Amino acid sequence: MAKWGQGDPRWIVEERADATNVNNWHWTERDATSWSKSKLKEVLVGLVVEGEAGRCEISDLKHVEGEASCNSRKGKLIFFYEWNLRLSWKGTVKESGEKHKGSVEIPNLSEENEVDDTEINVSKKKGEGDVLKELMRTEGTTKVREALRDYLKALKTEFTLGMILPTKAAVVGQELDTEQKLSGNTLQDSFSPQSLDPVGVKIPTVKILMREIFNSSAEELYRIFTTKESVQKFSKCPAVIEPEKGGKLQMFDGCVNGEYAELLPSQRIVLKWRCRSWPDEHYATVALNFKDMALQTELQLECKGVPVSHEDSTRQCWKQQYFEEIRILLQQSQASME
Repeated sequence: MAKWGQGDPRWIVEERADATNVNNWHWTERDATSWSKSKLKEVLVGLVVEGEAGRCEISDLKHVEGEASCNSRKGKLIFFYEWNLRLSWKGTVKESGEKHKGSVEIPNLSEENEVDDTEINVSKKKGEGDVLKELMRTEGTTKVREALRDYLKALKTEFTLGMILPTKAAVVGQELDTEQKLSGNTLQDSFSPQSLDPVGVKIPTVKILMREIFNSSAEELYRIFTTKESVQKFSKCPAVIEPEKGGKLQMFDGCVNGEYAELLPSQRIVLKWRCRSWPDEHYATVALNFKDMALQTELQLECKGVPVSHEDSTRQCWKQQYFEEIRILLQQSQASME
């Protein structure tokens, strides 16, 4: 029984700027299904297998069925995933130059089995070329397992950013550590020249680079960032959007603000951008580059001038409040058209 004036720390509400899931005690869940489908395609399609018999390549992810999620409870992450995958492969026999096609079936990729124990079945269309089937059954299976490990590693690191929230004590400790380093060294000694990019007030900063794939055209994705209605839909807050050079930008109830510095339709947006919690008058320079990839668009983010102590929270802001919400908005839009 706790003494008078004391309490179970699991239920003590610490001061947090976002007042979210203090001490990481409560159950939170995040759906990783859509993200996983994109990641599985990224790590598997284009996989090359070469040997004495010839050369094969995973040409398509023909079928992907299942779901994935990540749960946080008591400061721990718990993963659930179950996938049924069918891949297409094509290959060329080294000696004859003959071309053949086949498929790879992965009927049950789940947290219940290790990747090495996951069943992987290789088949080939009728005709000769069994040497390629054997190449895929041996070397190809090894490469596919490596790709599946890459997916699971990304699920447990890249996807989960921000799910275990730092407590006030941890944040204060990080800031004190940074201050102590700075007090004993010059900025040049504490940070590499590449990481420093003075924008606004002079403080130590870093550059954030991120890359995301969206199932949309570059034109549609560009429009989401420059249309007030779309911004308010994915941010779920009133916004000020003036898509012209020098035009104002305000989002998330004023937590983010800035202005448009450059706009090249469907190709590039440059922003003067800051979070409200940053030092007064300090802005980062954000460049969003849109690369059209047929039915998809690769979005490349470069955020220069982020305060060192806000690196993680800024990365999480773009990942969760921008990219994940935009992906949900695109899914809803596509569903309404079907």
